[in-house]
Formats: sequence, structure tokens, C-alpha cells
Amino acid sequence: MADAILSSPLFGLTLSTAAWWAGCWLQKKTGLLLCNPLLTAAALIIGVLAVFRIPYSCYAAGGNFIKLMLGPVTAVLALNIYNQRDILKEYFLPVLAGCLAGSVTSVGSILLLCRVFHVEETLTASLLPKSVTTAIAIGVAESRGGVGGIAAAAVIVAGLTGAVLAPLFAKTFRITDPVAEGLAIGACSHALGTTRAMEIGQVQGAMSSIAICVCGIITSLLALVL
Repeated sequence: MADAILSSPLFGLTLSTAAWWAGCWLQKKTGLLLCNPLLTAAALIIGVLAVFRIPYSCYAAGGNFIKLMLGPVTAVLALNIYNQRDILKEYFLPVLAGCLAGSVTSVGSILLLCRVFHVEETLTASLLPKSVTTAIAIGVAESRGGVGGIAAAAVIVAGLTGAVLAPLFAKTFRITDPVAEGLAIGACSHALGTTRAMEIGQVQGAMSSIAICVCGIITSLLALVL
């Protein structure tokens, strides 16, 4: 009976759904950024598999169905740019310049640090797209021979770091322009940071949302030539 349940794709789908629901509930209860639903869900899934000694292949039978949705999710990001087209037209040059600077800095710093510490190419490829949303990061990493799981973990770390420290950095460097603040948050900490940007202000949230899409496109193009 247990083997039949574990071998069914419904096991992975049910576990993922339950873990995500628990993560959302925990964040609403605590209000803490560290209790991000994505991070909580991943920890719960890993915990269940480890405690009950369930092979990852059993979870992947259903969990991989969720991974198949990354392609459509990536395409849907274009809708976000369309919805923010008025703001994008008004601040086109600052958006383009800011996202280009952010993407080049992110990718360049990873390449430089990996070369300095002699990190193997597989890990370098996995860390390269750390500052873009998961849907794009996994595709970029795997296209260069990286590991999707490592790329996803790097994205979460970058997102949480940006979401937590963004207000502090803005205050330290005296960044008061909402456009600049929103672009910086979106460029370095994607969707997790955008959640924080929306709490700071409407303009910051909109610009951060645009930065997610634009930086994703720029990073994908940079990955082709590096």
C-alpha cells in the first residue's frame, strides 16, 4: 500500500501543495521575511523525505510536473512588462541602464569570484543566474551545464538577502528616488525582493516588477555570449 502511494505522481504533487500551503500559513502568522513560503516549503519537503527515508525519485515522479510549468511561467513574465508599459515608457532609459548595470555586475561578480576560488564550471554555471527569477535561472543554468537545484537555492538566498537588506542599503547609500530603489531591489533580488518593494511603495513595487523581467532577458542574453 505504502509503495503504491509513494510511486504515484500524486504523492509529489500532494506533498508540494501541502508544503506550500504550510509555508503561506506560516508567513501570514509570523509576518517574517525569512518565513518565505518557497523556503519553508523546500525545507518541509526535504524534512519529510529525510525523516521517512523516502527516495527522491518517488517525490520527483510528481514534483517534476511542477517543473514543467517553469517554461509557461517564464513566458507569462512578458505580461508583467505589458501591464507596466506606461511606467516603462516614462522611465525607459533609466530602466534599461539600471537593469543592464545590475545584470552585468551580478554575472560578472560570480564569474570573477568563481575564477579566483577555482570553482568548477558546473557550479559556476549554476550560480551565474542567481539574481533572476527561478523560472529563468534554472533554464539558464541547465543550458550551460549547471544544476537546476543549485541554481534555485542560489536564487532563494539572493532573494532573501535582498529583501531583508534592501531598506538598510537604501538608507546607507541615501537612495531616495523610488525609481532607483525599485530597480535596484528587482535587479538583485527578483520576486522575493519585489514583495518587499511593494511594501515600501507603489512606485518601488512597479519598478522592481519591471526589473525582474528586463534583468531576466539581459541575463539570458549574457549567458549566451559568456
